[in-house]
Amino acid sequence: MTAIATPPQSRIASRIQSIDVVRGLVMVIMALDHTRDFIHKNGFFYNATDLNTTTPALFFTRWITHFCAPAFVFLAGTSAYLMGRKMTKPQVRFFLLTRGLWLIVLEVTVVNLNLWFDVTFSVVALEVIWATGLSMVVLGLLLTLPLQLLLGVGLLILLGHNALDALSFPAGSTLDIIWSILHRPNAIPVSSDRIVFIMYPVLPWIGILILGYCFGALYNRDREAEQRKRWLRWIGISTIAAFVLIRALNIYGDPVPWSVQKTPLFTVLSFINVTKYPPSLLFASMTLGPIIWLLSVLEGKRGNWMAFFVTYGRVPLFYFIVHFFLVHALSVILLLSDGVAWSAINFQNRTGGVIPDHGLSLGMTYGVWIGVVLVMYPLCKWYGQVKAKSRNPIWSYL
Repeated sequence: MTAIATPPQSRIASRIQSIDVVRGLVMVIMALDHTRDFIHKNGFFYNATDLNTTTPALFFTRWITHFCAPAFVFLAGTSAYLMGRKMTKPQVRFFLLTRGLWLIVLEVTVVNLNLWFDVTFSVVALEVIWATGLSMVVLGLLLTLPLQLLLGVGLLILLGHNALDALSFPAGSTLDIIWSILHRPNAIPVSSDRIVFIMYPVLPWIGILILGYCFGALYNRDREAEQRKRWLRWIGISTIAAFVLIRALNIYGDPVPWSVQKTPLFTVLSFINVTKYPPSLLFASMTLGPIIWLLSVLEGKRGNWMAFFVTYGRVPLFYFIVHFFLVHALSVILLLSDGVAWSAINFQNRTGGVIPDHGLSLGMTYGVWIGVVLVMYPLCKWYGQVKAKSRNPIWSYL
């Protein structure tokens, strides 16, 4: 893979800063969600977007993190396209297939160990890393298609998959398991003491990653920056407008319609409270529209604040794995400091050892989140430097 073994400085120079900034920004926001889960009192035991029980502060703490997974997957597709500027299509295909499989392995091992702290792996959750990996594998298999046809496939999946919401098969059947992998979150017992939670059915994520790959064509070297900026702004604003219009019609695009609530504010919350598992058309348009618009705003910009987020955006997998372990470890330390005996912490209880009625207030949880992000900064900076200096292609997988 000769394109991977380019001189370190040319690799850095070839990166697109606006993409790294956005990726870093969403990675920082993502840590808020995981901190809320593990550190906020009863964070593992409530639904922050349930309008019957939530508060606006809780709702928006959860809602803002909805942007993370779509941006992560979409920009992974964009990065795959940009690799094609330095690699042949067979090389890109090989990379997508092998890295996709590697991400799946990481999900069911390292990521799940960080999530549950359960060395017996009695519970395995298939979430964003698995969905990204399997989507990469599918994209790799489809790379023989022309870009226009790939774009059509991605749009067909994203625009049409909600028409399949009512489709179901007998529980536990082979078709039910396949459909759960593709489109319906499900808990699948593997044995009497083991279960697999499919949290991220992959079909819509495949569509998002394919669209991200096609989106990469806007960053071809022969395209003028101002022209690209106009396209980014137009696509972003149009996608946001499409979300508002389709959501207002309340006919299609999300399995849960919005409704008038007890106050105008809660009616707005209902309007933007769209389905993530799996990501509906409206969920994708609500999140990707602003992400693409933000890329237009950042096009050609420079600044110290951008460099801060670039540090995270260049090492997203490292950040994801390490910060998850750190947050979970902090939750255990909080339990012990709260007087809970080590023997009372059960890591096989499907909550990662988290115990009800323990944890911090929402305000203090925000403080912990900021602390985690700041602790991760020097680690990510160091790791990014090590990765940039290496000529070994294995770093492209890490």
